[in-house]
Amino acid sequence: MAKGRGQQERSGPRRCAIYTRKSTEEGLDQEFNSLDAQREACEAYILSQRHEGWLLVADRYDDGGISGGTMDRPGLQRLLTDVRSDQVDIIVVYKVDRLTRALSDFAKIVDILDAAEASFVSITQAFNTTTSMGRLTLNVLLSFAQFEREVISERVRDKIAASKAKGMWMGGRVPLGYDVIARKLIPNDAEAATVRHIFQRYLEVGTVPTLLDDLRVAGIVTKAQTERDGKKRGGVPFSRGALHHFLKNRIYRGDIVHHEKAYPGEHDAIVSDALFDAVQDQLAENIGDRRSGKFFRSPSLLAGMIRDGADRPMSPSHTLKAGKRYRYYVSNSAAELEHAQPAIRLPAKALEASLLAALLRAAVDTPALIETATTISADQISRLRTGQRHLADQVNNARSSTLRPMLLSLDVQVTVELDRIVATCCKRRLVEKLDPDASWTSGSGRAVFDVPASLQRCGQERKLRLDPVGDKSSRDPKLVGLIIRAQAAREQLSGSDLSVLSPARRELLRIARASYLAPDIVTAIFEGRQPSSLRARTLERIGVLPLCWEAQRELLGFS
Repeated sequence: MAKGRGQQERSGPRRCAIYTRKSTEEGLDQEFNSLDAQREACEAYILSQRHEGWLLVADRYDDGGISGGTMDRPGLQRLLTDVRSDQVDIIVVYKVDRLTRALSDFAKIVDILDAAEASFVSITQAFNTTTSMGRLTLNVLLSFAQFEREVISERVRDKIAASKAKGMWMGGRVPLGYDVIARKLIPNDAEAATVRHIFQRYLEVGTVPTLLDDLRVAGIVTKAQTERDGKKRGGVPFSRGALHHFLKNRIYRGDIVHHEKAYPGEHDAIVSDALFDAVQDQLAENIGDRRSGKFFRSPSLLAGMIRDGADRPMSPSHTLKAGKRYRYYVSNSAAELEHAQPAIRLPAKALEASLLAALLRAAVDTPALIETATTISADQISRLRTGQRHLADQVNNARSSTLRPMLLSLDVQVTVELDRIVATCCKRRLVEKLDPDASWTSGSGRAVFDVPASLQRCGQERKLRLDPVGDKSSRDPKLVGLIIRAQAAREQLSGSDLSVLSPARRELLRIARASYLAPDIVTAIFEGRQPSSLRARTLERIGVLPLCWEAQRELLGFS
């Protein structure tokens, strides 16, 4: 990455471009986020090298919400294009992994930099590749680090697989009911009795939540043990997930499991095959109840009904942030398909609200429902409209545990494409839901209704975003202020010599770019009709704003 002998002999200013990247989108909407922190540190470093002739270029090269394992990043590609066109001499990054996390991609970047006689510098690591020794050291370390990780992981995987196939216990948390003696699992009589009690009690109470309460009343806790680091773990009440895993653990029937394959273990069983199988049958039976929402106050309404455009199931998921639970539907990564679409993740609450609203629109579309009827009386239409009002009341006022069985009864199926969301339900069942005596319906076909959604640019690609239900974008004072400041900056720069730019003029030039927006975009911003993803900081970070108005609309989410 050093400019070689040619660069080191070169005198004059050396143009520096700062590249920043963040793998996730979390926090990018904050006033000061990770990208800003990286850029601030790099700017300070470039300023410290002023005596070497280092100068910061005006363009920003940011990639928010994009993994370092791919080269398909807009900011990086734009930066490499500028390197090839001899507009950048040095790339400055906060850490090497901000530039890339893949050795193969690193080699490609090196080739591009070498061809352009450019270099890159990591400000927090002891690598300055403007020197040949720094480049050699970095290449050697990256190569050996990757090779060592791969060899060790392969060796460990093979050893664990072979040992477990022989029924050997390969370490980890010691399960309740056993002690480890000479690296073997030996039953602990007192704990083994507790294990059998838990299995038997589950069959008596029938559900994991009820058993959870029962164990807490009885004071039964997880196995207490001291780790090698001296920390004490366990000895606490079971959590719901831990108890479910406990009841499915085949160790208790004398097996060792590796990648869903079970092998006869060297240790003695604690639970009989008959008791273990009975518990598994009860767990399997409860899965059907959970799908109908029997055990949950707020189940995921669409679990089992939603798939993406690559025909992969989308499963419920959630994250916790500041004690608040956020639910999502996520493409099943285990269902890999050749040339599959990128995985999709959508917020569950917004998707469910949009789907229910779309379902109501389909249910009140009387002409569409009766189009296949041979004859229908005024009384039948009256009953249909009464049913429509009752359905609206149910959807607007019922809990999720009531709505989910209704969606299942209507055979609702949702498909999430890359540019839209389409839901269908059985038309006959929908009509019978509205009018149980609907003898007039012909009975075949499915009702189709679109869920409002749109494509918006996010990170490296455009992603599907749900349009808010009953909500409109409002006027953004910061965005409006940026447009006003951009016009003022443009007027201030008018007629001035732009061949030599001071830092202050560079800042004016950066702001003035927003004055070249299409008139309809400016009008939408002043009226508060801009896409919800368009923020002042988003507009400021765009390095090169297309002069083509149609390209602007696509870039900013207006088309």
